[in-house]
Amino acid sequence: MKNGVLLFMLFTTLLSAQETFTINGIVKEANNGETAFGASVFLKGTTNGAMSNEYGFYSITAPKGNYTLIVSYIGFADVTREITLENNIKIDFEITEESMQLNEVVITAEESERASLRNPQMSVSKIKVSTIKKMPVVLGEVDVVKAIQILPGVTNTGEASGGFNVRGGAVDQNLVLLDEAIIYNTSHLLGFFSVFNADAIKDVKLYKGAIPARFGGRVSSVLDVRQKDGNSKNFNLTGGIGIISSRLAAEGPLFKDKGSFLIAGRSSYAHLFLKASGEENSANFYDLNLKTNYNINDNNKLYLSGYFGRDNFDFEGGFSSGYGNLSGNLRWNHIFNEKLFSNASLIYSKYDYNLELDAFQFDWVASIKNYNAKYDLKYYANDKLKLDFGANAIYYDFDPGAIEPTSDTSPINSLQLDKKKAFESGIYINAEHKLTDKLTAQYGIRYSNFTRLGGQSLVDYQNNQPVVYNETLGIYQAGTAIGETDYSKGSDIKTFNNLEPRLGLSYQLNDVSSVKAGYSRTAQYIHLLSNTTAVTPVDVWAPSGKFIKPQLSDQFALGYFRNFKDKTYSFEAEVYYKSVDNRIDYIDGSDLIGQNTIETEILNGESRGYGLELLFRKSKGRFTGLLGYTASKSEQRTLGGSAGGPGINNGNWYDTAQDRTHDFSFTGSYKLNEKWTFGSNLVFQTGRPVTYPNGQYQYEDISIANYSDRNSNRLSSYHRLDLSATYVPNRRPHKRWKGEWVFGLYNVYNRKNAASVSFGQNRESGANEATRTAIFGIVPSVSYNFKF
Repeated sequence: MKNGVLLFMLFTTLLSAQETFTINGIVKEANNGETAFGASVFLKGTTNGAMSNEYGFYSITAPKGNYTLIVSYIGFADVTREITLENNIKIDFEITEESMQLNEVVITAEESERASLRNPQMSVSKIKVSTIKKMPVVLGEVDVVKAIQILPGVTNTGEASGGFNVRGGAVDQNLVLLDEAIIYNTSHLLGFFSVFNADAIKDVKLYKGAIPARFGGRVSSVLDVRQKDGNSKNFNLTGGIGIISSRLAAEGPLFKDKGSFLIAGRSSYAHLFLKASGEENSANFYDLNLKTNYNINDNNKLYLSGYFGRDNFDFEGGFSSGYGNLSGNLRWNHIFNEKLFSNASLIYSKYDYNLELDAFQFDWVASIKNYNAKYDLKYYANDKLKLDFGANAIYYDFDPGAIEPTSDTSPINSLQLDKKKAFESGIYINAEHKLTDKLTAQYGIRYSNFTRLGGQSLVDYQNNQPVVYNETLGIYQAGTAIGETDYSKGSDIKTFNNLEPRLGLSYQLNDVSSVKAGYSRTAQYIHLLSNTTAVTPVDVWAPSGKFIKPQLSDQFALGYFRNFKDKTYSFEAEVYYKSVDNRIDYIDGSDLIGQNTIETEILNGESRGYGLELLFRKSKGRFTGLLGYTASKSEQRTLGGSAGGPGINNGNWYDTAQDRTHDFSFTGSYKLNEKWTFGSNLVFQTGRPVTYPNGQYQYEDISIANYSDRNSNRLSSYHRLDLSATYVPNRRPHKRWKGEWVFGLYNVYNRKNAASVSFGQNRESGANEATRTAIFGIVPSVSYNFKF
């Protein structure tokens, strides 16, 4: 009996020693009530801590005792509070900015340096539209997409080109989200600007590798853009007036301080000057961001957000076109208890484009739409384990194009290309597990399913080969059609299933350095069909199906991370290797426009990319900036396979259009005093791979070019220097109106970077000649930004 009592007392003593409690709450910015995404909340002197999620929620579990609780967030003053943890408590924080500026973009690594060493998530960067910036940009318009191209491993296909490329991947391999809604085209004016209005954006995260399990559907990267919630404390106006465009945003409290709203709009007006000068060609864009939220109670909150943007072009000769994105999202946040947070979303996205040719009297209209339902949960199990899990389902509606005559005399007949429908779903679970004080793991898995739905007829081909090799001509051509198979509504044409494991490891060597490793497998079921190097409005999105296989990627990465001098300086080095199966390639002379049997123009191949990325950053002091370098390779190979023949480029590996052997970038900002801040960008990239003719022959008095191997030549190297100066007039601390002038020089030394090189014959002399096209020389700009 006595022994039993002793054992019981020992058990209860051990139990009480292990007794834990939870601290949870919401982190917000003090001046406007915006929730802080990625704030580091931790107990001083322990390894217990957490990052606030996208909605500012955090949860920390620790043993009973007295602690110093610290909240740290880049650009904000640390908040410290002494607490006694003897039961579950809820503590909300408001953090104060260290400095107040307008439209500033600062590029940082993972949320805070302290967390980045321990957090196993790697290959991720954050762009925060807030604190200390002034990055020079073309025509004075702050551009999030161009800002991320300063980061190692991120490039584009040239000036005035839409989209971006990550680690040698193509534009369609990036999942771009605006408040969780898919954005299919990120550009305005064919790449001069992006669709993201800096006045409406709170923060941006770019995942270049080791993509978390909650994301699926793309094999290269995820760009996660979050809109502001709207100022819940005061009514504010923010805006700017530039050379070719202006913007205005209004935000303030709603519902008797239980919610807030944001309305932000932009519009260009260069077309007005063009018309006034007698120019018949014109181009313009506009967009609108909307968001509102409502606090039902402490545990429930609703969000409603939307985006609408449009570009219009009119060209001399009766040709016009337009394209645009439309999205909406209704979200419900629910806190079950101090450890379990959830978010349910209903999302709609649409991208459409149109062409009108007066000479032929017809309109062309095409679109892609999707309806998305998703439910995500985060469970803070204890101080060592956090779980993310959830599910989503997307219904796709593809309309590749419809032609309608615009008059009774039009020689064009009505034509509707086959509409396509598909359904994609996924479930996932991911764990962040602190194995020891130095070793942390992040592991998870995603199961994805994709079904190409019926409701149309598909062409049947001899030997099931839509593309065959013609031995006589030495070319690939369309296979022989032998009939059609009708798939009724409710039937399935093709179904795919994939398991996508994700793994990340972080080992903290000491207080200032760590090493990380990551692996991710991802699947992509929809594809952008384009044989141009840049995004164009008429590119066609197509689902996987009977003849198009889903892309499957495996990526491995290894990195070293170090902070110097109290985190004033930091250094990051990563190496990666990425392979992609079933990457679509195009036969020579492929014709994609108005093509109802797109499978006769493509072959399935493979691609690979590998490289070294270095990033040195200074994040404190009058001068801040980063220096990045990437050495990389991106290649593609397409064998003939069952189609016969040697394959594309004789079955040899060739450089993709996204390959950049060397990529150097520098951006810096120097604050001279309270009135003047200066910024600079310096960029150098190896020229883009292209295919040049290497000879010619005569056929019936016509000169016909003979071309070298695919992408075996390059454009000249790309480089430029940009400078900016920001002037803040006399500012009275208590005056609500705050303004600043931004003066910029893009491409200071007037480098004529080649966008393309075309070959032809001089009409007068008959001599062969090459013509280089450049988009920009030196471009000055001035803009005025204000906040009231």
